[in-house]
Amino acid sequence: MTYFSIVIAVYNKERYIADTLKSVLEQTYQHFEVVILNDGSTDNSEAEILKFKDPRIRYFSKENQGAGAARNFVIKEAKHEYIALLDADDSWLPFYLQEQAKLIADFPNESVFATAIDIEKQSKIYASEYSVPNLQKDEVRVVDFYSASCLNSILTSSSTVLHKKVFSKIGYYNPSIKSGQDTDLWIRLGLEYSVVFLNKTCAVYQYALASLSNTKLKVADKASYEKFEAYEKDNPALKKFLDLNRYSLCIVAKMEGNKDTFQNNFQKISQENLSNKQLFLLKQNKMTLKYLLKTKNNLEKFGLRLGTFK
Repeated sequence: MTYFSIVIAVYNKERYIADTLKSVLEQTYQHFEVVILNDGSTDNSEAEILKFKDPRIRYFSKENQGAGAARNFVIKEAKHEYIALLDADDSWLPFYLQEQAKLIADFPNESVFATAIDIEKQSKIYASEYSVPNLQKDEVRVVDFYSASCLNSILTSSSTVLHKKVFSKIGYYNPSIKSGQDTDLWIRLGLEYSVVFLNKTCAVYQYALASLSNTKLKVADKASYEKFEAYEKDNPALKKFLDLNRYSLCIVAKMEGNKDTFQNNFQKISQENLSNKQLFLLKQNKMTLKYLLKTKNNLEKFGLRLGTFK
């Protein structure tokens, strides 16, 4: 029998956390505990959490320490071997843990397990796409994280289960990274582990529509990839994955007028790893990028998608 520790870090998610917890408690597979931390929320998140009286919920409250540190806290408090990650504004379909338990039973020598996840934007649901050749619906495949994640990440913070020993081997979230802690963790994970992936939607990710031009997070707050450069030399899949993330950093850097960071990342990109659309966007100036982003967000309100990774 597999027992899960479901770990949730909460910061100002009063609008979502009740639905997130309901999706956990309504699982068809009931062998779990919930470890939840209120990371210094300033809204009514705590009141929403405390409405739930299930004895399997272990609740903690601390002063705000940031997403990385909060996630590390709940993981270290977990009592069971299998850690089920869940963000406080996402939700699971009722059979999520049942499917994960089956993956664990069918692949006893593996340590990382994931399912497909849908994306909810402006009340519309979109299926995620993955860069896995000839992947069929409901198929299970053991994949390389980097090569499988060039369209959407095959690992997310709401569709991934990890054996607890994974953190002992690769370390925990980097608390100094304010945006992109998960990507940094996935890169380290991909160096050591394959991913058992079920191409069946078992979770829903809430996409917050936000303009990069208005974000308070700057390039300096985001994950940096210098420490992985030694590994990418002999790993083309990692090289491409890092180039896609460098591309994203270049876009943010250009929009904030950070020429040094743009050049530092741009010169490391192999252009054959980018699409024509990405190469086009890298050539645009700050004002054009802001206009294109605004247009993209407005179109998505009407269900029209403009992805830069296709």
